Amino acid sequence: MLPRLPLVEKPADFWAFSEAGRMLADLHLNYENQKRPEEVTVSGIEKGFFTVEKMRFNTKKQGEDKWGEVKWGELKKDEIIYNSLITISKIPPKAYEYIVNGKSAIEWVMERYAVTTHKESGIKNDPNDWAIEHENPLYILDLLLSVITVSMKTVDIVMGLPKVEWK
Repeated sequence: MLPRLPLVEKPADFWAFSEAGRMLADLHLNYENQKRPEEVTVSGIEKGFFTVEKMRFNTKKQGEDKWGEVKWGELKKDEIIYNSLITISKIPPKAYEYIVNGKSAIEWVMERYAVTTHKESGIKNDPNDWAIEHENPLYILDLLLSVITVSMKTVDIVMGLPKVEWK
């Protein structure tokens, strides 16, 4: 499907859309080259263990019930548990506003880059294999951090577009 472009009254608005389109194209084509957002922190990276099984969000502990069972609350989307040693923290809420096929791009990466086994065939799909094969054990972590950056920059670009009326 071709992009849908609004008909704008002012030439300045047209050029704003044109420039935003160029910036988005460059950003999305070069997504793997994006640097980690400064506000995002990664802990545990110094341990050198980058294998991922399944990334997940941390959950808030809400206390215990009367039998001493821990009660867990809502997901803390500002923190992703990458593996048993690495945690990505201080992810701004804005990073989740960029949606791809009904979910944030970050959640899409978290879902797709997990070790899975096909039930019928028993074939194991391990995203770590590609990283090992290309001698880049940080590939999946770097990809996730790049997607956080791309998501935030995409939201900034889109929010900076002129307001238009669709007729």
